[in-house]
Amino acid sequence: MSKRLALIPLAILAFVPVLALSLQPAAPAASVEGLNAADMAWMLVATSMVLFMTPGLAFFYGGMVSPKNVISTMLQCFIAMGVVSVIWIALGFSLAFGDSIGGLVGNPLTFLMFRGVNEAPNAALSPTIPLLLFALFQLKFAIITPALISGAFAERIRFSSYLIFVSLFSIFIYAPLAHWTWHPDGFLRQWGVLDFAGGTVVHMSAGFAALAGASVLGRRHSHLAGAQHLPAHIPFVILGTGMLWFGWFGFNAGSALAASPSAVQAFATTNTASAAAMMAWVFFEWLRGLKPSAMGACIGAVVGLVAITPAAGFVTIAASLVIGVLASGASNVAVHWKSKSTIDDTLDVFPCHGVGGIAGMILTAVFATNGGLIAGEPLLVLKHLAALGLVGVFTFGGSWLLYHATNLISPLRVEEHHEQLGLDLSQHGESLGIADLVIAD
Repeated sequence: MSKRLALIPLAILAFVPVLALSLQPAAPAASVEGLNAADMAWMLVATSMVLFMTPGLAFFYGGMVSPKNVISTMLQCFIAMGVVSVIWIALGFSLAFGDSIGGLVGNPLTFLMFRGVNEAPNAALSPTIPLLLFALFQLKFAIITPALISGAFAERIRFSSYLIFVSLFSIFIYAPLAHWTWHPDGFLRQWGVLDFAGGTVVHMSAGFAALAGASVLGRRHSHLAGAQHLPAHIPFVILGTGMLWFGWFGFNAGSALAASPSAVQAFATTNTASAAAMMAWVFFEWLRGLKPSAMGACIGAVVGLVAITPAAGFVTIAASLVIGVLASGASNVAVHWKSKSTIDDTLDVFPCHGVGGIAGMILTAVFATNGGLIAGEPLLVLKHLAALGLVGVFTFGGSWLLYHATNLISPLRVEEHHEQLGLDLSQHGESLGIADLVIAD
């Protein structure tokens, strides 16, 4: 990024706190009546656990790419914690959870600059915990979603362009989806669509945005040349998987928003589905005549976590076993098909998160104990299928437009010689274990 261009985001960042201070009125202490200490304690822990998932994702992705792109790939995940946090306070939370405008998006003025987001509970959103804690919990979901997308175009995107896309995606794609699905007046929630912790909002949106990104940016030059891709550090992948699995308990069980039986159920189904999916992936590798791999076991575990996310508090433990196995099979097939196609989704974001999220949403409608197909209510399946179609079109089409808008502001792809050099050096002037750096301009 040129010095002149860098002045624009710096000026915006400087303006945000000035505006925030100007919008904070002198107000009496917020009423804390109705708060539950146990719920607050659990949600503080769960919020921290969900944030921990983003560094976990950084290790998970960083271990999969080539050695010359490890730092850049990890930074693309890590930087989302900074970019999205500022956007969420300034505008994002209000767009997602502000007063509903037709069930489509929140009024941007409702919580602009976190105005009115304080220690008091909110009857509609957070009846037993402070609205501030609810907003921070939801922030962690908003952070990890664009970080997930980064795996699709790893090894070839310009860092400044990535920052622009993440900002646009958070405002124009993520916030409306969160409103549709989780706001009490959101139209998908009003339909009765079930998404306990983010099957549509996080994983499907990331998957379809990743597919759009892979198509817009095109294939890596090494991919065109047919070079074999070797992951940089599989122990990083294993470490990242462990961090994700741990943090996912906060992701899913925390979505109960209380220290409650629903949270316990979500905790149990999360672990069960991930375990089943991991073992299924290993067995699928055997069936293909492959050796069982650490990489495969880790990918399978994450697919199980993805698939159980929308269902976690709505299904039985037995159903979570089925969900884990079926989603693992669907994603395994999708990865196999993708490897034979011309789509260069670097780290299989769509086959794992997109397909895993789709499988999870469909199976939620099948196995939900209240209103699911097996419980005798086939209508929920039709509602979920309609929601999947809407979310897919909105996320893929909207992201495709945002990639092209970003490209008009700053070219998306790095130059070919920078890609060959590696993004660690060409974008950040850093590398793994190299003392003297010679950077191409």
